[in-house]
Amino acid sequence: MQAERKFRTAAATWALIAAASFALLVSGCGKKPENESAPPEVTVATPETQSVTDYLEFTGNTVATDSVSLVARVEGYLDKIHFIDGATVKKGALLFTIQQAQYIAQLQQAKSQVEAQKAALWHATTELARYTRLLKQDAATQTEVDHWHYEKDTADANLKSAEAQVVIADLNLDYTSVTAPFDGRMGRHLVDPGNLVGSPGKTTVLAEINRIDPMYVYFTISERDLLRIIAINHGRNASRVTAQQIPAYFGLLNESGYPREGRLDFASISVAPTTGTLQLRAIFPNKELDVLPGLFVRVRVPAQEKRDALLVPGDAVSFDQQGEYVLVVDSKNIVERRTVKTGAQVGDRLVIEEGLKPDDKVIVEGLLQAIPGHEVNPQQASAATGSTPDAAAH
Repeated sequence: MQAERKFRTAAATWALIAAASFALLVSGCGKKPENESAPPEVTVATPETQSVTDYLEFTGNTVATDSVSLVARVEGYLDKIHFIDGATVKKGALLFTIQQAQYIAQLQQAKSQVEAQKAALWHATTELARYTRLLKQDAATQTEVDHWHYEKDTADANLKSAEAQVVIADLNLDYTSVTAPFDGRMGRHLVDPGNLVGSPGKTTVLAEINRIDPMYVYFTISERDLLRIIAINHGRNASRVTAQQIPAYFGLLNESGYPREGRLDFASISVAPTTGTLQLRAIFPNKELDVLPGLFVRVRVPAQEKRDALLVPGDAVSFDQQGEYVLVVDSKNIVERRTVKTGAQVGDRLVIEEGLKPDDKVIVEGLLQAIPGHEVNPQQASAATGSTPDAAAH
């Protein structure tokens, strides 16, 4: 009886221990770690307000401001070439020489004719004066006086003709030296020395020369965009487009941004009916002569005056099937998807045209941990985050 009582007491004790252990086990399994319940940490920043300029962007091509085909203006054998193909030359530099001997002789012959006609004029003038005196003394007839008057006038006309031949001969001699009409870059020579050039009825092109400083850039613009530029920059005065007052910028395909600055200097007088566009031309300095004609370039023209805009780091803007958006944190630290409309890029930031307010908290770091509708732990970004150069810098 006593042994049975001890057995029951021991069994009851073990049952209590087992129940307590099970309760502790269940309690331990149901408790979550403290770090799992904490919301993820993200970095937020309010949009920066900055004065920016809107731009219109185009694709254009470079064209030399002047391009001339150098031709032989007199007939003769090409004697010498005085430049290296592709060289940069100054205005007036000697480029080609055509054989000069015959033109030197022709000039000397023309000058000799001038001297002969001067002598003939002197003789006719002297005889006219003599016979005029004799006529008054009844020692000559009027016919003789008229004859020497005719001889004098003929000699005078012949002298003027001879002097004109001297000018022509001098020009022909001058044409044997082909010089650069302006500062520019030479193409390759198209005729070798020893060839006959300048034959009558045949144009002989010797080479081409281009002026590439400054350089033209041609591009097309829609009528709507052109009127927008005119209206904002010059009070809707279309004639100001050619007043060389609207700035323009361009960059080569291997350049970052639009580092080259110039100005608009020409707009076509009519819209192309087939495309509905206008052709514009900008002029840019090219002191280093590193921009060649025929290159495709990116052109940017300011569309309006500066205005205040909201900017956010470019990495904060995402894109999906619904369009562009950013993630913002509301007053309860809940992530919200906000659809936005972006504008121009300013450095590494984007202008936000629609969808944000100045006091919105935009998530700029930790986007992968931010899920719309879930709570996050926002941390304010440092002042240096997202800093970029001024928007007006080019």
